[in-house]
Amino acid sequence: MSLHPLCDEEISDIRRQLHELQAEHRDLDQVIVHLIENPPPDDLLTRRLKKRKLLLKDRILLLEEMLVPDIPA
Repeated sequence: MSLHPLCDEEISDIRRQLHELQAEHRDLDQVIVHLIENPPPDDLLTRRLKKRKLLLKDRILLLEEMLVPDIPA
């Protein structure tokens, strides 16, 4: 993924970001389930939360890939 190996500080920063995004993703999942079980007058909020959750999932996958070292073919 990257052109150079990551230093320890970069790895720590990626892991911190990853942890924060995973926590937000879990929190959004709980909020979405609650909103589905107890629907608000309209579903705009639920749609926005689901969209944010998908964006977080994409970012989490990208950060996880950055932590995996490149393996020569």
